[in-house]
Amino acid sequence: MSGFPNLVTPRGLGLIDAEIEQHSAAHAGALAVGDNREAAARAARELRYWTARGNGSQVQPAPEGSEVASFGAAVTILREDGRRPSFRIVGEDEADPAQGLLSWASPLARAMMDKGVGEIVEAGATEAKIVAISG
Repeated sequence: MSGFPNLVTPRGLGLIDAEIEQHSAAHAGALAVGDNREAAARAARELRYWTARGNGSQVQPAPEGSEVASFGAAVTILREDGRRPSFRIVGEDEADPAQGLLSWASPLARAMMDKGVGEIVEAGATEAKIVAISG
């Protein structure tokens, strides 16, 4: 856990719930086998982690507009080398940068938050310009 509040999208909360269900079933299965203490302990550990993540979740409303980048918004930037990646700002557990899902706690997402189209943000070692925002 990062120390940031566990902000989530509704989809992100669903993913946490699915993890809880999966590890609960794995724990029950390992206990049913009887001697599989290692698997039961591993499943119990994962179940405790995901239950805590779920209990601490704060579901965020969908962005109300596209004036500024905010949690849940899709943001397209123009990098100095001409690339135009798009990212949706999501919770830490939902983040997958390769799929365009950027944790709100990441440096790039934090740089984009509350910025509008045309504004410049730090993007790693370079800068980028926000070129589009959508809900």
